[in-house]
Amino acid sequence: MSWGSELWDQFDNLEKHTQWGIEFVEKYTKFVKERSEIEISYAKQIRNLSKKYQPKKNSREEEESKYTFCRAFLSTLNELNDYAGQHEVIAENLTSQIIADLSRHLQELKAERKSHFHDGRKAQQHIESSWKQLETCKRRFERDCKEADRAQQYFEKMDADINVTKADVEKARQQAQMRHQMAADSKGDYSSYLQKFNQEQNEHYYTVIPNIFQKLQDMEEKRIERIGVCMKTFADVDRQVLPIVGKCLDGMTKAAESIEPKADSKQVVESYKSGFEPPGDVEFHDYGQAMKRTVSETSLSDSREGKEKPTGKTKGKLWPFIKNKNKSPKQHKEPLSHRLNDFMTSKPKMHCLRSLRRGITLNSHVRNLIEGSGPEDFSHLPPEQRRKKLQGKIDELNKDIQKEMDQRDALTKMKDVYVKNPQMGDPASVDPRLSEIGQNIEKLQFEVQKFEGWLAEVEERMPSKSDSHRRSGVYETQNSTAVSNNCAQDRESPDGSYTEEQNSETQVKANLNPNPTSSTPEFDDEFDDEETLPTIGSCKALYPFDGKNEGTISVAEGELLFVIEEDKGDGWTRVRRNEDEEGYVPTSYVEVILETNAKGAMTYI
Repeated sequence: MSWGSELWDQFDNLEKHTQWGIEFVEKYTKFVKERSEIEISYAKQIRNLSKKYQPKKNSREEEESKYTFCRAFLSTLNELNDYAGQHEVIAENLTSQIIADLSRHLQELKAERKSHFHDGRKAQQHIESSWKQLETCKRRFERDCKEADRAQQYFEKMDADINVTKADVEKARQQAQMRHQMAADSKGDYSSYLQKFNQEQNEHYYTVIPNIFQKLQDMEEKRIERIGVCMKTFADVDRQVLPIVGKCLDGMTKAAESIEPKADSKQVVESYKSGFEPPGDVEFHDYGQAMKRTVSETSLSDSREGKEKPTGKTKGKLWPFIKNKNKSPKQHKEPLSHRLNDFMTSKPKMHCLRSLRRGITLNSHVRNLIEGSGPEDFSHLPPEQRRKKLQGKIDELNKDIQKEMDQRDALTKMKDVYVKNPQMGDPASVDPRLSEIGQNIEKLQFEVQKFEGWLAEVEERMPSKSDSHRRSGVYETQNSTAVSNNCAQDRESPDGSYTEEQNSETQVKANLNPNPTSSTPEFDDEFDDEETLPTIGSCKALYPFDGKNEGTISVAEGELLFVIEEDKGDGWTRVRRNEDEEGYVPTSYVEVILETNAKGAMTYI
């Protein structure tokens, strides 16, 4: 159905309709543009979310990468990042395939519509002008006819009047003839122009206007067709990324299916296993037998303690720097540095129940030590964790050595090429780099030897599988004394680190006093948490310390406290504020002054 034949008189309505069609194109273009902006914003938010939860570049990342659920979550974040990229592709395709195309089409549509309606208005103005001229000819013919009729009537009246002269009659007759001639001429003009107007009108309504309206109809159909194509493209843009989106979702599903709870549980053991052996069975000590205790002048216990607890237990603990109570007068006193060396190189021993209990309650300190920074040889870590760290360091150094060797090989080949083809380069220019790489390899190999030495030392000290039989409780009688002394010496600092030394003085004491009951007070001392330790000195806090962890005590700068237990080499000193408040503080935070009868008036900071 053609607009030209059916809507020949609806010029104004067609003008309004085509204008509404253009506005619809503009509205749909705006809709697609806003959808594209939403996709870009969504993709940006998804990327930011993925970036926010990516593991940070620190030591914790290495620990997390060992667990399957952490690796699965990382894979999910990576797939989510790719998923966000597909939404960016959607936005890009919407912009290039729809928005840009519709914008160009809209400009063409407006220009074409303007041209067609300009031609239509011009045709209308022409037919209206012709109609006005036809009306003018018609009115002139009508006027001339009326004037000719009046002139004829006047002539007849003059001719019938006998009183009028012949000259007047002749004049009236000529006037009538002239009017009739003018009417005849007007009639001819009107007739010819009417014929011309009818031809123009017929051409206007059957040729010009239908052609213009047909062009408008074609333009409108083209616009509608373009809108349909864009709507189809709108759906195809999403459909094109569905395969990749499906792969992203499949990747997330695969990552979730890769989680292995058993493997993660095993990894916990690998990460936190200390390598220490659990404490053995506690020996029975018969306190019914009479005990003789000889207090030496160098004992940490003062005279008050002897009076208050003549046959009781003591809180003084043996440690590498304390003189042995039963030391022979002829025994040579070893230098302090020798004792410290023995303390640092002593092998793991069985721990008593108190050490185990304190290690459990302060396990957060152990975790902090494992995760934090420490000495280069990782001596602050338990044996098993230290072995793993050393092995990892050796593997890392070996990789660096391999990289340096690969570079050396590549430079050597380059130098050979330069030697054979001097025009390509100077062979001597490679020598400085080769020398530098050689030095780097030597340094790295030295580092490997150093860490391998520490690793061999750790593996030598770690308990063998045969040691586990000790925990069955089958101990020889002659070993009970050594076990008791070891438990009494065993000392654990508030941060959960272990000091596993065995004092040489204690060994001397064990040799001098083979009776197992002689070590009973020191052994049972580890389990007695109810008795009050005697004061062996005083200290002044140099810095404030916030003792948040169990076993520690908070102190303020300048505060004066009583010392009840010296630093055993682990960096902690036990102090008391009052009868009910005591705990450990870092030795470096206080200035300690020991009593003369306790430590020979020794002062240290």
